Amino acid sequence: MTETGSLSVRLTGSEQDLLASQRLRYKVFVEELGASGPDADHARKLESDRFDVHFDHLLLVDSNRNQDTLEHVVGVYRLLRHDVAAEECGFYSASEFDLSPLVRSGRNLVELGRSCVHPDYRGGSAIFHLWNGLADYVLSHEIEIMFGVASFHGTDTTKLLNPLSYLHCRHLAPESLRVSSLQVNALPRRIPCDQVDVSAALRSIPPLLKSYLRLGGFVGEGVFVDHDFNTTDVCLILDTHRMMEGRRERYVRVRGAQ
Repeated sequence: MTETGSLSVRLTGSEQDLLASQRLRYKVFVEELGASGPDADHARKLESDRFDVHFDHLLLVDSNRNQDTLEHVVGVYRLLRHDVAAEECGFYSASEFDLSPLVRSGRNLVELGRSCVHPDYRGGSAIFHLWNGLADYVLSHEIEIMFGVASFHGTDTTKLLNPLSYLHCRHLAPESLRVSSLQVNALPRRIPCDQVDVSAALRSIPPLLKSYLRLGGFVGEGVFVDHDFNTTDVCLILDTHRMMEGRRERYVRVRGAQ
C-alpha cells in the first residue's frame, strides 16, 4: 500500500505474514502486557483466535528484519468489515458490548482490533504509517464508522475511575450510536463530572485512544473487564464524517510531508 525507507504498509499476503503478525501480538499482549487467554500458543509464541481467518490484517513491515524468523512485522491492525462479519463470524466486540445501535444504523462499518506496535518502533513514525494504511483501507471500502475495543491496562476499575469518568462525561457516544457493555456492573460508580481531574485523566488515557478522541471519536456506555487479556475495555466509535477537515487531512495523508 505505502512504503517509506525500509518500512511498508500492506495487507497480509501469505501464511508467513499472518504468523508474523500473531508472533508480534504474542510479544505485546502476552509477554509485555500479561494476557493469559486460551488462544495463546506459548510453545510457538503466537497469539491467535478463531476470528483471524475472517479479518483483513494490515501490517507494518520492516524489510531489514528477518522474514524467515517471523520478525519482519513490526505493527498490525486487524480489520473486519460489516459484510464479512454478517456472513461469516460476527464481530469480536460483540462478546463484550451490545453493538445493536451500530448495526441498526445501516452505516458501513469496520471493526478495528488487536492493534499493536513492536516496542522498538514506538514513539516514531510507525503508528502514522499504519494510520495512513488504515486511511487508504477506509477510503477504498467507503467505511463510515470505525469501532473496536480500546483497552486500559489492568482489571481494577477503581484505579481507573478518573479517566473512565472523564470519557463518560466528555466523550460519550450519541444515543443513536451508543453501544453498551454486557457487564452491567463492571464500573460500579463514577466520579461526578465537575469533580473529574481532567489533566490526570488525559495522562492516563492510552495514546492511541487519545488520538482517536482528538479525531472526534466517542466511547460507548460502560466498560468490560477482560481478565484473559488483563485489560479494562471501552468501545471506541469513530464516525468518519464527523472528523474536522484539517484533522481528517492529517489522518488521511499529506503526501508532500512524507
